[in-house]
Amino acid sequence: MASWEAKDLRAVIDDSIAMLSAVGAPPTWVLSNHDVMRHTSRYARATVKRWVPNEPYQPEGAVDLDLGTRRARAAALLMLALPGGAYIYQGDELSLPETEDLPETVLQDPIWERSGHTNRGRDGCRVPIPWSGQVEPFGFSPKNAAAPPWLPPPTNWGQFSVEAQTGDQTSTLELYRKALHLRRENPALGDGNMTWLDAPAGILAFSRDPGFVCVVNLSTEAYQLPEHTSILLASGPVEGRQIQPDHAAGSV
Repeated sequence: MASWEAKDLRAVIDDSIAMLSAVGAPPTWVLSNHDVMRHTSRYARATVKRWVPNEPYQPEGAVDLDLGTRRARAAALLMLALPGGAYIYQGDELSLPETEDLPETVLQDPIWERSGHTNRGRDGCRVPIPWSGQVEPFGFSPKNAAAPPWLPPPTNWGQFSVEAQTGDQTSTLELYRKALHLRRENPALGDGNMTWLDAPAGILAFSRDPGFVCVVNLSTEAYQLPEHTSILLASGPVEGRQIQPDHAAGSV
């Protein structure tokens, strides 16, 4: 789990491809999983720490979910443009944030008990995802179910539900659907090689044959995309070939 820095992300990509190609295996990519804070919330901080396996992730700074969502959408397009396989952790496609304020009385992770109630564990990324409606449990289980879900979802999660995002062309769910469709249909994506393109600090740019280019702007300034015929998909608006900070675009 790399930080939100172009050089760190590039190093993780290069190292992963090199290590696995040595044994003839394709790389696989993941942004979040059941053991680490959801990347929408990791990226919602001014300082994004790298996660060290087997150590509790301790975020730093205030949460800006608008920032985290922009970065999470850009990261999704980056991941799905890379060679190899991609794993989408349940809720990534909805831009679900980490539930960081679960009451101690509902925590279920054994880590909470084993640590003597000093490590809250991984429950924040394991809250049931919202499917529909505006009240708990947001379609995850019947309203008259004998018991509630094992962890309570935040009361405002109706805005993230599959129902709320379906058909909204600006939603993260529809972004994922479009990206997965392109990945399936475009011959440049999936398996195969990639080539890094020259780009200034803070920019990741690479090509996939035949003719696909992905650009991710991790800098603080707008960046002009390379010459292209059309933009296939972008994580946010692109005006006059300018891609804004914390956005990504794929073009041909």
